[in-house]
Amino acid sequence: MLPPRAYVFIGLNVIRALSIISLILVFSSSIMTLVEDIKAFNSFQNAPNPSNALSSHNSTVMSHDYVPNSTVPNQPAGVFWAVLNRLLIIGQVTILFLSEIGWPSAFFDRFFPVLGDDFGVGALGVIQCLIGAAILSHRVSNFTLVSAFFLFSLGCLNILIGLIFREKAKPRRYITAWKERAKDVLPPPVLGGFEKGMEFSKAIGVEPPRFMSNVFDTPKHIPRNDTGDSGVSRSTTATSKSGLGFGRQGEKAAELKGFLLSRPVESLPRYIPKQVSSEQPAPTFRSSTTAV
Repeated sequence: MLPPRAYVFIGLNVIRALSIISLILVFSSSIMTLVEDIKAFNSFQNAPNPSNALSSHNSTVMSHDYVPNSTVPNQPAGVFWAVLNRLLIIGQVTILFLSEIGWPSAFFDRFFPVLGDDFGVGALGVIQCLIGAAILSHRVSNFTLVSAFFLFSLGCLNILIGLIFREKAKPRRYITAWKERAKDVLPPPVLGGFEKGMEFSKAIGVEPPRFMSNVFDTPKHIPRNDTGDSGVSRSTTATSKSGLGFGRQGEKAAELKGFLLSRPVESLPRYIPKQVSSEQPAPTFRSSTTAV
């Protein structure tokens, strides 16, 4: 049984994969439609036009709202706007595809923030719906029709996910989010010794242990006797920024506060055998009765 976070991760990545597939289909179908429109327009322009039937040809041309078998409108500069529309769709689909795969993330965070990591997938879904509606508003082939409808459906789904998860949708579906979540389990590293660790604990609202805070808090009015080379004792006062450390001065400060410090009993590990005493008993000599 997987945790709920795993199901959310799998579901968001499935939708992400389907979105990438729909963008690839729209990209390929737009190129096919662009080629078909250019071919249809060239055929329409190169239609036979006998000189004696010029008026009938002009009337036939003006009777069509669109160039036959194409999405090009039969109006001044119609082919230009039709080709420009397909090129813009191809460019937008390419940008959305790069945004879905997350590369380059720094580029999107700086120039297209709505498609970066700090935003959800709601804006992505809106753009997908706009592209799908622009394609479906024309009479296109079956392949282009299915691709655009698929993209429009994924856009609506991304809008719904963006409303639910908001800006956390993209971080939840990244594989690196699992590593970042694992880092949050461990406490942040503390540099600079025990005193900075105490300051960090107080800053985040965690009260340090009372015994340790009493021992390691820097006293403000504790005299310290230092003996120079001449043997003369001079008294100095510790400032709030200087610690007493773990030496004799720290022991004195702890004793003045009423704490008893005991030295731990020295012991050897169990795997080290006991040392055999190297002292040999002194030889003894016994006098004989026959000795001279």
